[in-house]
Order: sequence, then structure tokens, then C-alpha cells
Amino acid sequence: MIIKNFSHLKGEITVPGDKSISHRSIMLGSLAKGTTEVTGFLQGADCLSSISCFHKMGISIENDANTNTVKIHGKGLRGLESPFGILDVGNSGTTTRLMSGILAAQPFSCIIDGDASIRKRPMARIMTPLSQMGAKFESLENIHCAPFKITGGNLKGIDYNTPVASAQIKSAILLAGLYADGPTSVTEPYLSRNHTELMLSSFGADIKTEGTTATVLPAEELQAQKIEVPGDISSAAYFIAAGLLTPNSEITIKNVGINPTRDGIITVCKDMGANITLSNIREASGEPVADITVSTSSLHGCVIEGDLIPKLIDEIPIIAIMAAFASGTTIIRDAAELKVKESNRIDVMVDHLTAMGVDIEGTEDGMIIRGGKDVYGTVIDSKMDHRIAMSFAIAGGIAIGATEIMDADVVNISYPNFFSDLEKLSK
Repeated sequence: MIIKNFSHLKGEITVPGDKSISHRSIMLGSLAKGTTEVTGFLQGADCLSSISCFHKMGISIENDANTNTVKIHGKGLRGLESPFGILDVGNSGTTTRLMSGILAAQPFSCIIDGDASIRKRPMARIMTPLSQMGAKFESLENIHCAPFKITGGNLKGIDYNTPVASAQIKSAILLAGLYADGPTSVTEPYLSRNHTELMLSSFGADIKTEGTTATVLPAEELQAQKIEVPGDISSAAYFIAAGLLTPNSEITIKNVGINPTRDGIITVCKDMGANITLSNIREASGEPVADITVSTSSLHGCVIEGDLIPKLIDEIPIIAIMAAFASGTTIIRDAAELKVKESNRIDVMVDHLTAMGVDIEGTEDGMIIRGGKDVYGTVIDSKMDHRIAMSFAIAGGIAIGATEIMDADVVNISYPNFFSDLEKLSK
């Protein structure tokens, strides 16, 4: 994919449904009694992996890709069947970790496997607490990685302190906690995204949050719901950045989820001096939603650290792009988690931005970007990481000269129409 300079970006778009909420709707819909109807579902490869896995465990799921509507015919909390064949999660860390929490309590064994990227991602972080609860794990190749075999057990409730703020770890434990013999609580160093807690509550689970601790009680049954999935703020972030950095631009992104555990990108934009406004603020299925309008801005550097990091962990690649074009220095700290995403996003951002002429250095837990120099187009290896591909597509549209993105179709993981939406705004 060749990206050339944008002269301007103008118009309105709607980004695909929130990936986190789409995954969770499939899982909780499968465990609930009755039919759960989901609108705005993300038709990305990762979420389709979740559908496939629950299909294999006997759940009937109707997916209308034309209308992004899904109907999940749940069989209740104890209705899953031993799967036929391996549960293939593709590239999806969310499917792997959250589903493991559910499988930890099932009266059968199964094998989880995925693509080359998933086989490198650390799974000890869920295996440890779920083993403490009573599940059994067996790594079949590399220790603490997929492929692995999980055998469900009679689970006991635990109080678990997670070493990192991670919604995937927290969610795996809370989902297992639905089946435990008593309360299960998870305490994080900082609060991570809370979609699981909100959705569990709407499905009828007894769950409460105090500070950075979430506690769930064992459940008898969950009840099917209607879920409206808002636009994914992680997908909106690329167009937020594009509208701020491209001359003569104004973009409105409609119906975006602005959950306060996910809205760090908006905080950073304001800290960098962006022209950004939120309008039509409302609530959809318990999640706050707004239209976001951005226009061309002169950005300056800022410091991004601490409890802000879990609220924007997936947006750090595009924030690094914004920092490259901003004046002054941007420092990103406390983001070591970037090393274990689909790629090592610290290394990849440093290598590729350096190749574009940016003054950037990687640190153990982040990066330092001295912005304001000329940025030049180059050839970008996406490393089969959707967020890298989309971030550098935006950089390429503002850089001097053309940029080529290798394996650009990896954007299908979370945003199949990304390039066509970008083209529409540039006309």
C-alpha cells in the first residue's frame, strides 16, 4: 500500500464497533440464558475468532456482516460443550485470555492455539491466577505460551493482585469467578478498561468495584441482553491524529465510545494543544458515547505516564506519530506493556520513526520523541501489527514523499475499511 501526502481531510466518518465490547458480547451472550442481540458489532478478524471458538463449543451465533448485527443463542452459564477440534484464536489476545477464564471452570479439556504472533505472547499472567483457582494448564510447545491445553476444575474464589494493569488479566479472573465457590477479587496497580465489569453487571452478575479492586460473586445464571456497540476509540484515534496534523482539515467521528477508562487519547490531545471537541454526549448500553470533532492544530510535546497509560495503551503508536510532528519533546513512561503486544511496539516505533528522520529514542518502558523536524516517507514493515500499519499510514500522509506500508491488509484485524475511509476524507 502506497500512501501519498494528504492535502486536506474533511468530512464525517463512523468507525467500526469497539473491539473490546464486541468480544465480550460474544462471550457473555454465549453464557447467558436466551438470545443476546448485538448491533454495531466489529467485523474484524479478532472478533470473528471469538465467534468461531464459541461456535465450536456448541453455541449458535448468527452474524449478519451487512448490518453488523449478531444474535447469540446462549445456553446458560453451564451450557458450553467440549469443542470439536482446537480452539483457534487467530491473532486475538483478547479471545485467548478471556476465553481461558471461562474454560477454567468447564468440565472438559481443550487446546487453544493461534497464529505466530499469539504463540509468542505471554500467557503466564492468566495461567498463574487461574491455576490458583483450580484450573490446569499444559504448555504444548513454548512454556507459558500458546498452544496450551486447559482443563477446567472446581474453582475457588481468590483475591488476586495483578502486577500490571491489564483488562485481559482482570477479565479472565472475573469470568472464572462466576463459577467459583465464593467471592473473587482482582486488584490492579492502576485501573484498566472496565467493559467486562459494566457488561457483567448488565447481564445480571453481582459485581462491584472499589478503587482499583473489582469483586464478583458466583452466579447462578446470566440473562440475555440487547447490546449497542459504540465506535472504537482506538480506531477513532488514527483519524483524530490525522485531522490534527493535516493542513486545512476538519473531521467529525460519530458515535465513539468515551469510557473514562479508555479516553486517555482525548486527555493527551488536550495536553498537546489540540483543537478537539466532544458533542452529542449520551449513553449506549451503559457506555458513554460522543461525536468527536478535530481540526488542524499546532501540537506541542507533553509527558504521558502513570495511571494515564492503561487508558491509552493501544493508542501509544499513533500518539508517537503525533509527537513526531509536534514541537518540543514528548516523553512516554510506564508503558513496558507495549513490548508484549502484537509486536514489540517500542522497538518498532523507534526503528520506523528513526527511518523517517525523527529524533526518537526507546527506553525500558517507553520512548522520548523530540518533535518538529522534517519527517520523510519510507518503506514500513507493519510486522503484521494492525496498529503499526494504521499509525504509519497516517504518518505517511503527512510526511515528505511517499510511504509504502508492507502487509497493509493486517488492518482487517480491527478496521477492514480503514484505507477506504481515509481516501473518502481526502477527496
